[in-house]
Amino acid sequence: MEPLVTLVAVTGLLLLAGALGAMRLRRPTTALRGGLAAMFALTAGAHFVGMRDELVAMVPPALPAPGLLVTLTGIAELACALGLLWSRTARLSAAVLSVMLVVMFPANVHAATGDVPWYDELGPRTAMQTVFLAATITVLARPSRAATETPAEPSPAAPTSTAGPRPKTAAIRNPVPRQIRLPGRHPVRRVRRSR
Repeated sequence: MEPLVTLVAVTGLLLLAGALGAMRLRRPTTALRGGLAAMFALTAGAHFVGMRDELVAMVPPALPAPGLLVTLTGIAELACALGLLWSRTARLSAAVLSVMLVVMFPANVHAATGDVPWYDELGPRTAMQTVFLAATITVLARPSRAATETPAEPSPAAPTSTAGPRPKTAAIRNPVPRQIRLPGRHPVRRVRRSR
């Protein structure tokens, strides 16, 4: 239950910070990345201290070296939690975490078969795993920055197409010559040339 509370609380706080003016946290997926990073850092820590024995017991008996598997998945979760904090590696980290959530689901089924509290039974555990998977997939599927940026409007003076000659308009070409008077001389006719 603690991972779900961590995900919701940290994401909510980061969304609030974005609403209050923290520019980097204005995008909801950025806040979600922070919530997922906090949650997976918490669960990664449990692979080494506190709940290690329970996690080793969760590994299905058909898999070899349960202690090693728990250690490796803890390292992977911690690395991906850190990767979520950097925008260049966030999508890769979310992809790895999504795969891990699917692959580790049998361990959750195995853990739910014993004498467990209500929140660790198969139904609530599956619902939490589904929320975690939906969050990682949301980060994975977010559009790239290039796709979300709006193209700049072309300036009115710039041609919209490079094919063909530029149109000749009154603003570009003025057929009326101007007269300029210099002191002590006759008027000089000067014609504006088109650009």
